[in-house]
Amino acid sequence: MSLIGDGLEKAVQKAFTRPAPKNAGPQMRYLVKQLGGTKAVAQMLRVSQRTVERYVKDQIKKPRPALAARIDREVKKRWQPQIRAKAKAKAASTGGIIIDTRARLGYTAPIGSTDQDRIRHLTLALPPIYAARLFDAQEQGASDARLQEITAEALKEVYFQDGGRRAGSLDEVRFTDLEHLEFDL
Repeated sequence: MSLIGDGLEKAVQKAFTRPAPKNAGPQMRYLVKQLGGTKAVAQMLRVSQRTVERYVKDQIKKPRPALAARIDREVKKRWQPQIRAKAKAKAASTGGIIIDTRARLGYTAPIGSTDQDRIRHLTLALPPIYAARLFDAQEQGASDARLQEITAEALKEVYFQDGGRRAGSLDEVRFTDLEHLEFDL
């Protein structure tokens, strides 16, 4: 996944009320229950059906690191869907989302202004409309570039234009070279 997509996913996971299963056996049993059988889980994880059955029966306890990462990602993607939906809805309607980033930011503006890109560390509250746009784009499978564009638009409005109080003639904001990015709901 992408840096921004992963950041959004981690922010939503902070809203979980119970921890997701940690060991391979319980994780595999959860996936089998969610997908309705071992064959579907095997196809999703790109392993044999027999391998999935052995994990379910606790005959195998420790998966290879690559498989363990896939299992963990798929479990967390499906864990507590109602809690996940409520957290996204709250962020998209009333709460907004907080972004903490260290990246190169610059802008295109009229001649005579200092628009040179530079590394900035920002922690800002983004309005609910941008949280909604980010979550909608993520659900539709948007690329990291598209999520980065939406984030840049949000930073333009909140940081550079301060909600319309300044820099009204600002054309475009460049949001590149992400060193750190974290979201919080």
